[in-house]
Amino acid sequence: MANRFFKKIVGGTNEYERTPVPAASLKGNKSFLGMYAGEHTAGTEFVIGPLFVAHGVAAGDLVLGLLIGNLLAVLSWALITAPIATSKRMTLYYQLERIAGKNVVRWYNLVNALMFCFLAGSMIAVSATAVGIPFNLEMPTLTDWLPRTPGWIVTVLLLGAVVTMVAIQGYNQVSKFANVMSPWMILIFFSAAIVGLSQLGVGSVESLVSVAQEVIWNGVPLPGMSRFSIWHVIFFAWFCNMAMHIGMSDLTILRYAKSWTSGFAVFAGVYLGHFVAWIASGILYAVFLQANTGSQEFAPGPIAYQTLGIAGAVCVVVAGWTTANPTIYRAGLALQGIFPKVATWKITAIVGGITSLAACFPALVMKLLDFVALYGLLLMPMGAVIFADFYFSKKMGFREEGALNSGSDFSLPALLSWVLTLAFCLGLNYFYGIEIFFLGLPGWFVAVAIFVILSKVKYPLAKSLAA
Repeated sequence: MANRFFKKIVGGTNEYERTPVPAASLKGNKSFLGMYAGEHTAGTEFVIGPLFVAHGVAAGDLVLGLLIGNLLAVLSWALITAPIATSKRMTLYYQLERIAGKNVVRWYNLVNALMFCFLAGSMIAVSATAVGIPFNLEMPTLTDWLPRTPGWIVTVLLLGAVVTMVAIQGYNQVSKFANVMSPWMILIFFSAAIVGLSQLGVGSVESLVSVAQEVIWNGVPLPGMSRFSIWHVIFFAWFCNMAMHIGMSDLTILRYAKSWTSGFAVFAGVYLGHFVAWIASGILYAVFLQANTGSQEFAPGPIAYQTLGIAGAVCVVVAGWTTANPTIYRAGLALQGIFPKVATWKITAIVGGITSLAACFPALVMKLLDFVALYGLLLMPMGAVIFADFYFSKKMGFREEGALNSGSDFSLPALLSWVLTLAFCLGLNYFYGIEIFFLGLPGWFVAVAIFVILSKVKYPLAKSLAA
């Protein structure tokens, strides 16, 4: 009975998991504008903006850092990820399988899927903080790792079930949901900034500058929190989606684009979400702290409700949803790469269950900055492998898609590029104290270099072909 029910929902959905996307299924910029605006003006913004306030970022550092970091992120999507996506038109997972082999990709897909599950789980938890308001649900604090009440667990499990029902219907439904919801959410974020500033006493440009520098982003971290500089802001804005752009996860999304220029569509997302929304949510948190002096509560729902009432709470619910939807979709495709004979919708349903269980733990929200940096770092080396294989194989004299063209299920150059790069980054962190936010940039170049050198040894081209 259940099997027939899900088959009716997904109908004839074809996600082209192991074939290039055909021309008839390609989409224009509008589809990507809506999806990226929805995904990046979403639940994470209600967490990251307040965490910048908690970490004592100064106002000037925040604005300049976001302008620079987001520009670097847009260029990474448009100039690195999109050209490969529209040339190959394959999912990240199948493309990587052709380069690294099934035995390597199986482990990568497992790590990838788990990271996406945890990220989607944090967004379901964000939505739960708003759903729980009318039920007086006890909210998590900055130091919480475990759920406080059974009510919290019930709430996130129910929300997880609803989100999963949308995600199993495939990319089309995920995209439609984002297109419908994102314009409204963007207006809410703008409204939040205006109302919040009014509640903080802003009535002129002079008072705006004063309140921003002395009340909201005053450069003083909350007790127990480290202080962030402009470099933290730049690198976090650039690399908070490292797994998606230089890590190549968005090959799976951008393979549907008619042109590589659709990569620039992410501009709508990051400058509305990772600029306007981060600033707006930081203002909301400042209002919340002013009204709840000494409180350690850190729940996006009550923070938004403090300023915008019911509209703010509803926005938090929808914002968490629009991030969780495409994230569960990506995680489903990652696991589908391990179990290719199992229907994608079944895999996605399983992923939704794992995500819902992860959402029970508020630590995913409280440590979101560190988690986002970690999951991007774990996946980044394989993005560098795809980049190097696409651009350098013929130029540097080694076979493109080495595993496929050598008839192997295992590529040592790809595996060592992944493992040695992570070891290199761990060494920088352990021996030199370089924070996790800054490790992705040197790590990416190291991964490219390792893969090119080892591929020249393992998969050399005949001189006539190389020429």
